Amino acid sequence: MKIVNCLFSIAMILPGSMSAQTVKSFPNVIYIMADDLGIGDLGCYGQRQIKTPNIDNIARHGMKFMQHYAGSTVSAPSRCALLTGKHMGHAAVRGNKKVLGSDGLAYETPLPKEEVTVADIFKKRGYMTACIGKWGLGGPGTEGMPDKHGFDYFYGYLGQGFAHSYYPDFLHENDKRIELNGKVYSHDLMLKKSLDFIEQYKQNSFFLYYSPTIPHADLDIIKEQQQEYEGMFCETPFTGRGYKQQATPRATYAAMVTYLDRSVGIIIDKLKELGLYDNTIVVFTSDNGVHAEGGHDPYFFDSNGPFRGYKRDLYEGGIRTPFVIQWPRIIPAGVVTDHVSAFWDFLPTISDLLQVNAPNTCDGISYLPTLTKKDKQQKKHSCIYYEFFEGGGKQSIMTSDGWKLIRLQVAVPEKTYEELYNLSIDPAEIANLVEQYPEVATRLRNMIVGQRTENIDFHF
Repeated sequence: MKIVNCLFSIAMILPGSMSAQTVKSFPNVIYIMADDLGIGDLGCYGQRQIKTPNIDNIARHGMKFMQHYAGSTVSAPSRCALLTGKHMGHAAVRGNKKVLGSDGLAYETPLPKEEVTVADIFKKRGYMTACIGKWGLGGPGTEGMPDKHGFDYFYGYLGQGFAHSYYPDFLHENDKRIELNGKVYSHDLMLKKSLDFIEQYKQNSFFLYYSPTIPHADLDIIKEQQQEYEGMFCETPFTGRGYKQQATPRATYAAMVTYLDRSVGIIIDKLKELGLYDNTIVVFTSDNGVHAEGGHDPYFFDSNGPFRGYKRDLYEGGIRTPFVIQWPRIIPAGVVTDHVSAFWDFLPTISDLLQVNAPNTCDGISYLPTLTKKDKQQKKHSCIYYEFFEGGGKQSIMTSDGWKLIRLQVAVPEKTYEELYNLSIDPAEIANLVEQYPEVATRLRNMIVGQRTENIDFHF
């Protein structure tokens, strides 16, 4: 714990008086966020058919969270919650609504320029910052571009729709369009850029937000990477409704997840090669629950683990996500925690670590005490709230005593209905108790009012 105390003492120095050596005293942070990966897809959470040894090693050498929640049940709002520390009742971006960029193409709703992001927090302590992978918070010519939100460097997909293809026509490097003409597997390019960023700023403290698109549909992988799983599973070919055709979707999905895992291993090996391993925090998570698109069969792999639901659901399988984190010599190895945490806790955790004030509008709670085994100092969420605007409109609220209310068809009041579960005894959300405990449903329903503000772009 002497290292932590020393770090906090350094962090009390005002940014204006920091030397280069002081800046380097802060840990590097690499936050790796997969796309549509289920909590049950990793060996450390129970997967037995898909190999993920490198991600499992993060859990083995660090801490595994058993009840960590994504920002939303789909991509763009989840990323907004992660970067801004606001849950779906207050976030600026609450859905995947499209807005045209200056190039005339459709991107996601731009993140407003006044939003403070976790990258802005890092910049206050002199970090170099990069987002490499999928952005999803605004396209060219909008206020949502990464460089307007604290990122020194961006490479990847600005828009989510383009990220459905692993052989895209183009990617963006900062605001420059890079033509690829569908000839290069994009994951490999983004991994290389991540390694280059680590190499370039090895003498600096850096924050790398690495957001690869694996294993989002299309189900597509370099052929030689698929050989490990060829012939292992009975297959039903996917004919290509909305996504690329795939003759062996199960083998392809498994190979994609393992390929992602190998990329994590390559990044960790790079840290060791450069002597950065001990002073780098590495996080691995996923942006929301597992998808059932492009031929993926989540039942077969038990991709949502013991939970009900998938991407676009507010059941646990749509929002509870894997979360493993390591920081050698600081975070104890092999620890499993039941602390309830969420994407919007990342910004205040970094603010706590760097001793920079988080915005007053932040909904999150720092989980730094949990990471450093100071459990008695760990504050708790009174509730976890979501709203989602597809499928007729959905809301959910879970309280600290384990009760969870889900409201469906919210956009059509005469059709709205509710389900009530006690996650303490029924984490699979099997027994709807709304009729047995109407007073609990009323209590949770009344709490929703205080958890949200209206949003001009996203409303029921």
